[in-house]
This record gives sequence, C-alpha cells and structure tokens, in this order.
Amino acid sequence: MAASPSTARALNDRLALRLLQQEGPLTAGQLKQLTGLSRPTVADLVERLTAAGLIGMVGEAGEQRRGPNAKLYGIVADRAHLAALDVRTEGVAVLVSDLVGEVLAEAALPITGDAGTGPAVEQAVNLVERTLKEAGADRLHTVGIGAPGLIDPASGELRDSTGLPEWHRRLVAALQERLPEARVSVENETNLAALAEQRDGAARGRDTFVLLWLGHGTGAAVILDGVLRRGASGGTGEIGFLPVPGTSGLPSATDCEGGFHSLVGAEAVARLAESHGVVTEPEDSPAGVVRAAVAADVPGAAGARFLDALADRVTVGVASLVALLDPGHVVLGGEVGQAGGEALAGRVRERLAAMSPLPADVRASGLGGGAVLRGALLTARDRAQDELFGPGGAAPGRKSSPSGA
Repeated sequence: MAASPSTARALNDRLALRLLQQEGPLTAGQLKQLTGLSRPTVADLVERLTAAGLIGMVGEAGEQRRGPNAKLYGIVADRAHLAALDVRTEGVAVLVSDLVGEVLAEAALPITGDAGTGPAVEQAVNLVERTLKEAGADRLHTVGIGAPGLIDPASGELRDSTGLPEWHRRLVAALQERLPEARVSVENETNLAALAEQRDGAARGRDTFVLLWLGHGTGAAVILDGVLRRGASGGTGEIGFLPVPGTSGLPSATDCEGGFHSLVGAEAVARLAESHGVVTEPEDSPAGVVRAAVAADVPGAAGARFLDALADRVTVGVASLVALLDPGHVVLGGEVGQAGGEALAGRVRERLAAMSPLPADVRASGLGGGAVLRGALLTARDRAQDELFGPGGAAPGRKSSPSGA
C-alpha cells in the first residue's frame, strides 16, 4: 500500500534530518543525491523543516566555483538542550549538550556516604542546574541518567538494591520535580556503556556482543541482533551472582558473595594483587593497582603474575557468557577492565580460545571512563530527536517540546 502524502512527507523529513545529523551541514543538492528524492521534493522539505525551526542556513558551499554559492543547511542545534548523568556510589558527573550532541558544559561532584539522602539529592540536582546555566541554556528537553542497579522493566525506575545509596533512586524523582518540562529517564550504567561502545567504541557496528563490566561491581550488558536485552525482571547480565568454581561458597538472593563477583570484584582484585606481591598503597583503587601492573608488565615480574591470575578469573565469567550466548565479541569495561587494557584483554582472549570451542574476540573498552556518560548522552539525544524529528515535531509553527534556546 502506497504511503499517504503526509506520511511520505514525514518519512522524507526524518530521512533528511538523520542525514544532517550523521553527515553535518549539507546543500540541497547533496540532500537530493543522498536521499534519491527529486529536486522539488527536496526543496519542499527544506522549506518545511526551516519553517519548523529544525534546520537553518549555516553557511555556503562552492566558494571556489563560478556562479552563486549553494546554501548549506544544518540542524538548529540549540532547538533543545540535553543532559547526561553518570551516577556512582561516591558521586555524580554531568554534562549538558545541544541537540546534535556537542558538549557545552560538564562537571563532577563527589558525594560521600555520610551526606544523607536528602542533602545528596540536593547536591546532585544543584550540580545539574549549575551546569545547565554554564552551558548558556535555560531549560532541558531530555535528561538521560546512568546508574548501577536493576531497572524495573514495567516502571522504568531503579529498583531498591542492597548496597546502593538511597539517593540514587530519589534523584530521578527530584530531577523530574525541579525540571518539570524535561523528559527524565534512567538506565543501568553497564547497558549505557555497551550502547556507547556499539556506537563509537570497541564494538562499533556490531549487532551482537557482550560488555563485561569489571569495577566496584560486576555485571554484563547483552546486545543480541541489535537489541539490548533486559530480561523479564530487568536482570539480564547480573553475572556477579553466577555460581563459579574458585569461591568459598555460593551466592544468595540478596548477596553475590560466593558468585563470580567474589573473583573479580574490587575487593577481590585488591586481595589478588597483594597475594602476588604487587606493592600497593592504602589509597590505591583496584583500577589503579591494575594500571600499575600493566605499566610494569614484564615476564616473571609480580605485575605480570598478577595479570595472569586476574585473566584466569575473568576468563571463567567470559567463557560462561560465550557458552550461553555465543556473542562472538566481548568488551571488557568498567574501571578495572579499562585499566587492564589490551594487556588484560589479550590474556583473556588467549585463555578463552583454549577453553571454549566458540570463537569470540575479546577487546578492552574503546571509550575509557567516559563510556557511561557517552551512552547516557546518546540515548538522551536519540529520544529528543525521535520526538522533534517525528511527524509532529516538523509541523510548521509547532513547538513540540521545550527548548533551551
């Protein structure tokens, strides 16, 4: 069945806007070439999108040729402003961007465990408001939040989790209250890191892969056939609870001690380093210890022996994921995975090849510590553009959402 004229216009508008997002400013002629649409159709959509305030003239092309220069059209970046948050146990990081994802301001704030729920929430919300002001914007269209813990698939909210601060759950509601015009959503930090790695990092262009998060906590994000899998209760990837050999017991429904987390969690990594004679200071984080071992990765040295032992442990979890999902590609993320880099990933890759009949490449994160923020920004941008670039968003004279402009 042929599309109605209004549907065809909406599809053409969305195609043009996506091309402008991906390619940057384009001339009408370039849009014609890339879309395959006729010249009159392109002229109509340019006029329609300009009238809607979604695109505008940003310059001219063809300065080196005779005759009039072609107008360059680009997305009106300040039509909406976005915020991304990376919420951790000990603090929060935030950035504010325009509609095309250019970062305008960013900041971070430590929040101690003795701050109290109310003050911690207030500190985090104030940080968002200050960063928004620094970015030169007055309101937010969409806010994307990355946080540890499970997301309830029915409500989209953080579930109450043992060991995680209460202010994490309260923050989402507080932001929605203080920013009533904004669309606020929260996603598990590991899932966001995986989406960022798929778009811009070590899993770029892959439809199927797993990201194994090695940090203060342990988890995994699963993307199969291009879809992020969350599971019936939102618990896909809770690999910290996986029963594995080499631990002193079994995990319980409320405590992952005895599961895979006992092998590769932050405290386990610190103990493993100490047992192999890696000299550490009391203030050293597990990621810092791993980073130091990588810097001194000489055969036979304490750092190399420690990395070998850590790779043995990590491979137990990776092999389980590969046997169950056959993802073909595994990314080691989180603070410890990032610190280990290729030195750790290469060791795991070699051990996995000997342990599993299923081929799987193992790579370190390509985005480092910014993966969660990057994933939160990408999802916020996608949500905002889905609304603004939809049929209603392109209607001339219609402001379909609040903007920071």
